[in-house]
Amino acid sequence: MSFSCGIVGLPNVGKTTLFNALCRLQAAVGEYPFTTIERNVGVVPVPDDRLQAVARIVGSARLTPATVKVVDIAGLVEGASRGEGLGNRFLAHVREVDAILHVVRCFTRPDVPHTTGDVDPVRDVELVETELLLADLEVVERRRDKVATLAKAHRTAHREELAALEELRAWLAAGRAARDWPGPCQVLQPLNLITRKPVVYVANVDEWAGQSAGRPEQALRELARARGAGYVPVSARIEAEFAELEHDEEEALRAEMGLGRSQTVALVREAYRILNLVTFFTANRNEATAWSVPVGTPVVRAAGKVHSDMERGFIRAEVVRAEDLIRAGSLQAARQQGLVRIEGREYQVQDGDVIYFRFAA
Repeated sequence: MSFSCGIVGLPNVGKTTLFNALCRLQAAVGEYPFTTIERNVGVVPVPDDRLQAVARIVGSARLTPATVKVVDIAGLVEGASRGEGLGNRFLAHVREVDAILHVVRCFTRPDVPHTTGDVDPVRDVELVETELLLADLEVVERRRDKVATLAKAHRTAHREELAALEELRAWLAAGRAARDWPGPCQVLQPLNLITRKPVVYVANVDEWAGQSAGRPEQALRELARARGAGYVPVSARIEAEFAELEHDEEEALRAEMGLGRSQTVALVREAYRILNLVTFFTANRNEATAWSVPVGTPVVRAAGKVHSDMERGFIRAEVVRAEDLIRAGSLQAARQQGLVRIEGREYQVQDGDVIYFRFAA
C-alpha cells in the first residue's frame, strides 16, 4: 500500500514550486493561473535518523526509506464544483489522494498576480473549502437519491442509511467538513468525500520559515489550530532554490546563512503524522528498510507489506525497539539483555519497531 498527499490551493499560490522543493524535480512554474494542467507526481522520502542508525548496527549495504507520494494538482477556482476552470479534473484528482496539503499564499510579491486581489489566507482557505464542501454535498445527494429508491422496498438497512445521509447532507450544507461528522463511519466509507481527508495548511511565506510570523501567516496558524489541522510555514521559492543544489552544497550554504533544517522536512513529517502512519524497520546485511503502515496494523499484515509469502506463512515476529537496539549496539546484545520480544500475529506494530519475521515458505 502506498500513501499519497495532494497539493491543492488557488492558482498562483506556489503549489508547483513547493512540489519542486519537496521532490527535487523541475515541473513547470509560471506566474499565471493553470500552469499545471496535468498532475505532477513525485515520491518523497520520509526523513528518519533511526534508519541510518539501525543500518549501521546491522551492517546493511543499502538503505531504503519510507516514502510518501506527492501529487501537484491544478489550481482550484471559485465554481470548481460546477466545473469552472479545471474543476472536474481537479476534484477527481483530489479524491484519489489520502491527505491534502493545502498551500495558502502568505507572500506579498507584486510580480505574481493574486487571483482574488490581495493576500488574505483565511478568505482563500474558505473559498477552496467551500468548493470542496459543495462537491461532497453533490456526492451525498446522489447517494441519498439512490438509497431513497431502495428504501421504498421497506428494507430496514436502507431506511437507516437514508436517515444518516439526510443528517450528513445537513451537516455539509451548514459548512462543516465530513471529517468532523459524528455519525456512523460506515456511511462515509463508500463515499470517498474530499472533506473527510486530513489536511495540512502550508503557509507559503516570503522568507525562510524560521523568521517571525507575519500577520497573514499568524491568521492561518490560528485557523489551523481552531480546526485541529496540521500547519507548516514554508518559503517554497527559497526551498526550491536549495533543492537545485547538491546535498553537501545545500548543507554548507544553510550553515553559512544560519538556516536550520529544510522546512520541507517538517512538512513531510507532518504529512506522515496526519496520515496516522507508523514506521517499522527490517534490516539485514543486504538492506535496511523503513516501512509505513497505519496505526493499529497487526504484525501479520505488516509482514505482507514486506512480502506476500511472509503473511501467508507467518509463524511469529521477533521485535525490538529501534532505540533499544541502538543502545544495545547489536542484535545479539539486545537479545542477551532481554530486549527482543516474541509476538504473535495479532500484535499491533508500534512506531520504531525493528521486526524479524519468521515464516514458513
